Amino acid sequence: MDLQSYMAVPPGIGMEENFFSLDDILLSHERLPCRTESAFPRLGFLEKSSETRDIPEGTKMEMPLWLAKGLYERKRRVLSVELPKVYREGWRTVFGADPIVVDLHKMGPYYYGLGSQMLHFDSPENPEIANTILQTFIGRFRRTMDSSQNAYNEDTSALVERLDCLERSLFKAGQSGLNSFQLWEKGRSSHLTASSLVINYRKRKIADLQA
Repeated sequence: MDLQSYMAVPPGIGMEENFFSLDDILLSHERLPCRTESAFPRLGFLEKSSETRDIPEGTKMEMPLWLAKGLYERKRRVLSVELPKVYREGWRTVFGADPIVVDLHKMGPYYYGLGSQMLHFDSPENPEIANTILQTFIGRFRRTMDSSQNAYNEDTSALVERLDCLERSLFKAGQSGLNSFQLWEKGRSSHLTASSLVINYRKRKIADLQA
């Protein structure tokens, strides 16, 4: 397969989704703890632990993000979505103390993406969640990019395995940029080109203007 014929589609930004992005497709299948606020007739087969025909009101179950978003309505309470533990107050305190020490990939490979999607659901903790996600990204961004620049031609598996998927893409972009700069500096590259992140951002802006 010609690698030049394929360009990875970037995920959406913030609460937006890009349905052509593999990352966003995988993110949409992350499971959320939910509680039914009304009965679901003839859907008992969806709940493995249930032997009844219907899903009764008050049943606690897990649903993929895409299904929870589809069923959730602010006016008519069909189900309520509980916060995954990594976004609850206890973990927000940990992130506030020192976000660098947390293994984000172990806590959830889509920490930033899923946290942004959680803002679709009404919760009094939404402002705190949004602020924690932002401050965590800010607190870890410099360390991620410094590592990408200072670990050139070294085994970076120990560094990368603790990063969320967004941070991994930034790490990869940082190393790619450093590699391109060094090739240019040695005269092995004819000219500098814009990074794929900048190119994709420009394409998204053009698409928005044409919409």
